[in-house]
Amino acid sequence: MEKFIVSGGNRLYGKTRLKGAKNSILPLLAGALLTREKVTIRDCPDISDVAYMCEIIKSLGADVVRAGDEITISGGAKNGDVPESLAHEIRSSVFLMGSLVATLGRARIAYPGGCDIGLRPVDIHIRALKELNIKIDEQSGYINCATDGIVGADVGLDKISVGATENIMMAAVLGKGTTIIRNAAKEPEITDLQNMLNKMGAKVRGAGTPVIKIEGVTELHGTEYTPIPDRIVAGTLMTAVGIAGGEIEIENVVPEHIAAITSKLVKSSCKVRAFCDRIVISSNLRTKAVDIETSPYPAFPTDMQAQIMAFDAISEGTGIIIENIFETRFKHVPDLRRMGADITVHGDVAVVRGVRKLYGAEVHASDLRGGSALVLAGLKAEGVTSISGVGLIDRGYESFEKTLSSLGAKIQRISVND
Repeated sequence: MEKFIVSGGNRLYGKTRLKGAKNSILPLLAGALLTREKVTIRDCPDISDVAYMCEIIKSLGADVVRAGDEITISGGAKNGDVPESLAHEIRSSVFLMGSLVATLGRARIAYPGGCDIGLRPVDIHIRALKELNIKIDEQSGYINCATDGIVGADVGLDKISVGATENIMMAAVLGKGTTIIRNAAKEPEITDLQNMLNKMGAKVRGAGTPVIKIEGVTELHGTEYTPIPDRIVAGTLMTAVGIAGGEIEIENVVPEHIAAITSKLVKSSCKVRAFCDRIVISSNLRTKAVDIETSPYPAFPTDMQAQIMAFDAISEGTGIIIENIFETRFKHVPDLRRMGADITVHGDVAVVRGVRKLYGAEVHASDLRGGSALVLAGLKAEGVTSISGVGLIDRGYESFEKTLSSLGAKIQRISVND
């Protein structure tokens, strides 16, 4: 077992560069199975979620080669059975339903795993894919999909879903006729998937709006593609500066993608200068607590809720946090309280009353973003904070301790006996 040991009190200074977005790369890897030709995805972070997805794709019979930050997939899937052991490790295995059914006519996927942050039902995916002439049944913990030919349809999503939008896009690109997705998710990662599919020869338009239109084609070809930078890593590092103080420059960022985060940090007294592909953030005064309410893009992202809670915990005043996306995404609250935070939870609302000091403690990461919030709190806490469960943090942050250390934080990863 590994832990992060954080000694609080150091301000952050320096420069860092973002790699590709985890939430983009995972569906892009699934999309690479839509052709047997080589698809190379650049700027991939070395995180466990990407590694798990590569292992799943290998198990399906495709060739996967990683060389530095580039991943090349070729040969296509030979079978449509996603191993249960791997599906349980990563939620994004569900993205494979669309691409496998589109190319093989069938798929068998165990119910996906991932962070325990509440119900993330695949019912939306299933109902939507059935509209495309895909027969789906569920039994013994597996989702079984089969089709004698995907046929375009007008699909209205009952609820905005990033994953379902991406799954329909990948299923429909090789189908007959036209597919229209209504109430589609508008996240930048959706636009990224559209852009890569179109480079492969697909005909997709409308990503970034509530209506996406896909004209089916007979085949796709290989390509090389660089995904968008990770907006959640950007937001996490920006919040780290707000908590610890200092000034850092973040390169390879799309300022528009983090506008909701930037707006809150500026209101709190942080200073942010945005350029074409980089930002500079500084904080030298005690910050003011901010209110947030999580909602689909372009509103405030649920993946930044925990980090802002840590931010509010050490800020002046009271912050109200409303979590609308996942019903159990407050699992980091008891550990922040252990560090001295004053947080009260009522259902999906957390009231955070800022305190002047947090204190180092033994805490545990219960999920990816909650774990990163504990690290950020440790940057400001008096004394030493020990954070276990770092494997969950590794799912979305490449060598998080090295990034923070390069900016002046006192943090190290240690191995301990279970």
